[in-house]
Amino acid sequence: MRKAVSWSLFMYVCFGLFIYWYLFYGTSADIPEAYKGTSADPATFMNARELMLSQEFSRTKYLLFFLATPFEWLVLFLILVLGISKRFEDSAKLITRLRVGQVAIYFFYLSLVTTVLALPFKWMGYQVSKSYGISTQTLASWFKDIVIDFWVNFGIMLLVVATLMWLIQKSEKRWWFHAWALSVPFTIFLTFIQPVVLDPLYNDFQPLQNQELKQKILSLASEADIPADNVYEVNMSEKTKSLNAYVTGIGSNSRIVLWDTTLKQLSENEILFIMAHEMAHYVKKHIYWAVASSIAISFVGLYLIHRILQFIIAKWGGVLNIRTLASLSVLPLFFLVSSVLSFAVSPAENYVSRMEERVSDQYAMEMTEDKKAAVETFQDLSKTSLSQVNPPGLVKLFLYTHPTMLERITYLEEYGKK
Repeated sequence: MRKAVSWSLFMYVCFGLFIYWYLFYGTSADIPEAYKGTSADPATFMNARELMLSQEFSRTKYLLFFLATPFEWLVLFLILVLGISKRFEDSAKLITRLRVGQVAIYFFYLSLVTTVLALPFKWMGYQVSKSYGISTQTLASWFKDIVIDFWVNFGIMLLVVATLMWLIQKSEKRWWFHAWALSVPFTIFLTFIQPVVLDPLYNDFQPLQNQELKQKILSLASEADIPADNVYEVNMSEKTKSLNAYVTGIGSNSRIVLWDTTLKQLSENEILFIMAHEMAHYVKKHIYWAVASSIAISFVGLYLIHRILQFIIAKWGGVLNIRTLASLSVLPLFFLVSSVLSFAVSPAENYVSRMEERVSDQYAMEMTEDKKAAVETFQDLSKTSLSQVNPPGLVKLFLYTHPTMLERITYLEEYGKK
């Protein structure tokens, strides 16, 4: 056990040192010479201070991401090998004999420990965003979001975990298939209620006050055959200076949403380009494709998790303090394996997402026919978020669900020529 703990800590430190070297010394965010002086060159729309801050902020943000993800795996692994998971299970069984009660108590222990241990990374992310002027959120508001996030995730995941453990008890061989079958309506249901139930827990939504802009956006929606009769603005300026807009939900719960920061910092033509881009996701059925791909991936993922759990428990169950697959102590291993698989498949998912974003950029250009507004939109997005125009390869692979700003701006320039 001591050897396993030492090796896991050693590997995490080595990984952290490699990522630090890679982001700060091993790679460059400079754009190719061919694009120097063009509209994609950050030196043409950022001053020297903004250029320096964008490099510092982006690298620090990426470093925190790459350190936080394996740290989560390390915590789950240590909870297993140090016998903490087994003690949680024994404690839950002492408190109640009801299986559902044991699951709830155990999962509360596990959620509380993992959330508390993850707080330093969230705190550092918050402080970095504050120090670079990206976040405007007060400490009280930030902590409120942490608490809401904990209870929302706990409530949803408790339902998932209780169902999983019940299915495993019923059939250790076929639980994964039954779990997948139940996940299909659950995924669709969450997508349906998110805009009207979950999102308002975090932010305040209200109808767009600018009636002239509202009518122009609804005119675009009508042109795109989107059944919308309202546009919403959300108060994000009390939390961030970043810009965003989106079309979310399915069916009657679809919503067109603008952050108030976008309304304050962008011109009307830039806002209309952004909205045309977001409407493209609805028109091109990207939301439905995302739900369908999530269902397909979960089928493969649950089967792989089932097989991997069987293998690990058979080979190292004693070391990990897991007696059987139906034991509550298996949950950290379940989350560990699912998180690693999710991380492994993220480059492919990000690639598909980037293709959808490229299609949406093209659609927005066809709808607005305003290349100047489109280019200036992406330049403003880069400035306000202090993001790198040309991030390192590993960052793009694992983090970027959108094309880089270099790719998006050069694409628009080429599109304009064609």
